[in-house]
Amino acid sequence: MLDEDDTFASVSWDDHSANHQAQIINQESSSSSTTKNLYQQEPIQAAEQDNNDHNPNQESKPTSFLTVQVKLPIRELEGTKDSFVSYLVAAQTDLPIFQSQNPSSRRRFQDFVFLHDHLVKDFPASVVPPLPDKSRLKYVTGDRFSPDFVERRRSGLERFMQRLSRHPTLSRSTLLRSFIESSQWNVDMHTHLAHPPVPEAPITLLEMASDTLLNAFSKVRKPDERFLEIRDGLERFEERLVAIERIEGRSKSRITDLASDYEDLAASIQGLGFLESGITDPLSRFESALLDYSIGLRDLNTSTTTPMLNKLISLINYSDSFRNVIKLRDQKQLDFEDLSTYLSNLTTERDRIAAGFSSNVGLSSYLKDKFDLIRSSGVEIDNSRESKIHKLDGKIKDAKAVTSAHETSDQFNEEVIKEFKVFQDSKALELKEILNDLADGNIAMYKKSIQDWENMIPFFERIRVDT
Repeated sequence: MLDEDDTFASVSWDDHSANHQAQIINQESSSSSTTKNLYQQEPIQAAEQDNNDHNPNQESKPTSFLTVQVKLPIRELEGTKDSFVSYLVAAQTDLPIFQSQNPSSRRRFQDFVFLHDHLVKDFPASVVPPLPDKSRLKYVTGDRFSPDFVERRRSGLERFMQRLSRHPTLSRSTLLRSFIESSQWNVDMHTHLAHPPVPEAPITLLEMASDTLLNAFSKVRKPDERFLEIRDGLERFEERLVAIERIEGRSKSRITDLASDYEDLAASIQGLGFLESGITDPLSRFESALLDYSIGLRDLNTSTTTPMLNKLISLINYSDSFRNVIKLRDQKQLDFEDLSTYLSNLTTERDRIAAGFSSNVGLSSYLKDKFDLIRSSGVEIDNSRESKIHKLDGKIKDAKAVTSAHETSDQFNEEVIKEFKVFQDSKALELKEILNDLADGNIAMYKKSIQDWENMIPFFERIRVDT
């Protein structure tokens, strides 16, 4: 069981949590224009930011909205080996990038995969929500065309689209707009592949240095406390969700067993009614009440517990996606730190060669220099030294990319801080929805059960026992 002090410590919605988040977010630096160029923010966001900067006292305008539903699954090409399920993606929005306020389109699962994968590629600093994972649909039975499987996948895809619609950057992306409203989606996909928003850059010194200098297990030498705190919070959050999922999974199994026990009890009451002819009618009604209660327990599992478990798994995967972005941020910082060390070593080597000696030179370098001096004349040594210095100067010039690496790391940090606020808001909204659905499902089930048992009381009171 979870400790009382630890339960949802990182998911609290009280003022203390809000202040804690504000302390993290307020550490963000303010180079928004550079960040916009690097991470493909849409013009509408920059305009809104400029208006807020120049008019701090201006009343805030109503925020634009985008709501998306995934519904009406239909099996296409039924009876063929290419059969698949398509889903209607219907949206309501007032975003100006859309041609209609009620766009809609039909998409298959592979289209959602394309959307997800290319959003991850185009927006590396954004937390793109995960798709429903095939390997984690463990509470679903049947094949991929069974009603239960299709409904669970539809629900997961809708959750994916709702998370995208709440994201301030991803909701305004051109690819998402085409996905929702385009009638020529296949053409749009090929166009996106041919002309991606973020073209692949040629291999630079940074990548080459990373290939030779960086170790997959190396750690950041100067970790940022903000991101250590975010990572630790995400890990604790996932651990608690996993524990809750495990507890609710066991509870679901026990409720199923309890429903079977009530069915067995109902069968026994039915047999007793055949023996006791004087109270057959009350016992028959009692049997019906037991069966209704058993059905109610099974419906509670189907309509409330199972969706809750699927949502918990989805939220765990969402948190894991954020941790992957944190890992990418650490890699950016590693690039900067290791390239800085590489540049420092090049500069030291150049100065050593220019001076002709160094008190810090290693034994192998010292012997190599002496060997070169013995086998060559002074002029050749000078030429060799000048050649080395010239090569090192060229490498040092190329290694000035450390400045770009530093800017990239800083910009990535700013975006991750913004993503943390987006994730916290989405997490709070989803947890509230999960708990509300859990409470509503249990209240509805037990209210009906109370009414059923209260209706039984008059029949029991009519039973007369001869003494």
